Amino acid sequence: MNADNQKAQMRKGILEYCILLIISRGDAYTQEIIAKLKEAEMIVVEGTLYPILTRQKNQGLLCYRWEESTQGPPRKYFSITEIGRNYLLQLDSAWIELSSQIDKLKQQ
Repeated sequence: MNADNQKAQMRKGILEYCILLIISRGDAYTQEIIAKLKEAEMIVVEGTLYPILTRQKNQGLLCYRWEESTQGPPRKYFSITEIGRNYLLQLDSAWIELSSQIDKLKQQ
């Protein structure tokens, strides 16, 4: 069994949560989101991020606006909606519960 593959699958499972966390702290465009994920050592590429952002927008969790940029084409800035904030609170609770359950198993 390949541990790297399992690690990638686990990371993929929490990526949507991480994206909402980042955007909940302030509006962000794609490159900023990728940079913050990389700072946290969660390597991700644009091809992975765009479908998630689109899905979250379609679910009403995010909205976006275009802003002109002095360094190239306009940027699409994403912001979290009220629905997204409520969903993020649910994910926070689920993360705390899951982490607690894993900690209990590790202590057995």
